[in-house]
Amino acid sequence: MASGLNHGVKSSIPHFLGIITGFPLMVLAVGLGIASIFENYPILNLILKIMGSVYLSFLAYKIATTTSLQSSANPSAPFTFLQAAMFQWINPKAWVMAISAMVTYTVSSEAYLYQVAAITSIFFVFGSPCIFLWLWFGNSLQKLIKDFYWLKLFNIFVALLLASTLIPIFLEIYATLLQ
Repeated sequence: MASGLNHGVKSSIPHFLGIITGFPLMVLAVGLGIASIFENYPILNLILKIMGSVYLSFLAYKIATTTSLQSSANPSAPFTFLQAAMFQWINPKAWVMAISAMVTYTVSSEAYLYQVAAITSIFFVFGSPCIFLWLWFGNSLQKLIKDFYWLKLFNIFVALLLASTLIPIFLEIYATLLQ
């Protein structure tokens, strides 16, 4: 949504395509067993949480400090395809969603690969229009948020929402480090 508001739909299409490609590929990888690496090496899970949380905090900062709508004064740019796709792989919330889906909706059987393919397809088929809707909604806000004050307020609000989603992850990291 922030990318749609700050950069428009057309400029954010690579960002959109990266998300709808990167996340289903991660879901597929989890279904094919990559999650077992985190079970066998818990330190990697902690490292992923720390790196992902730090990066999401940085992203919240960048959103909060975006200065203008699609102007040459705006030093930021929307994510590229590769940045958006790779971002899914360091996003702790995406990992939780992918692992939860696989644990909840698969059973060990001959049909396991079919189940993994179905879950991956569902994330792609239903996720694509939902993510595009957020992008479009952000772009639509350009008509309402035309002056700097409201743009700044919106960006700070979105950044605070993003940062607030990290609180449980930071608490979990803290509890893990105390053990």
